Amino acid sequence: MTRTLPPGRYTGAAKPARPRRWIAWALGAVVVVLGVIVAFSAYDRFTISDIDSEATSFDLVDDSRLDITFTVTRDDPSRPGVCIVRARSKDGSETGRREVYIAGGPHQTVKITAPVYTSEPPAMGDVYGCSLDVPAYLTGG
Repeated sequence: MTRTLPPGRYTGAAKPARPRRWIAWALGAVVVVLGVIVAFSAYDRFTISDIDSEATSFDLVDDSRLDITFTVTRDDPSRPGVCIVRARSKDGSETGRREVYIAGGPHQTVKITAPVYTSEPPAMGDVYGCSLDVPAYLTGG
C-alpha cells in the first residue's frame, strides 16, 4: 500500500538559512573599531611619561599645614610642569591639595618643598600626579 502525500507539502529538504553577508561584515567592523579603542586607551595609559615625580618626605608643621618634599624628573628640563600634591588624614581622606608650578631650568631632576594647607589635621602627604600641560593661570598667561 502506497501513501499519497498532499501536493506541495513535502517538496524536499529545506535549505539552511544563511546569514546575510552584511551582518558578518558589520560585526567584524564593530570588533575592529572596539579593538582600536582598547589599544589606544591602553597605549595612552601605560606609556612612559615625559615627567615623573616621587615624594621623598613630609613634615607635619601643625594641625592645618604639611610641608611635602618631592623630586621631579623631566625628559626635557627646559619645559615647565605642574604637580598636584596633597595631604591626607589618618583615615586616608584627602584634607588638602595644591598645584605646584615647576619652572623650566637646566636640571633634569629638581627637588621641591611645598606647603599644603589642610581642613583637618594631616597625617601624610603625597604627590597625586604631574603633567607638562601647565594651566595658563599658573603661568600668568
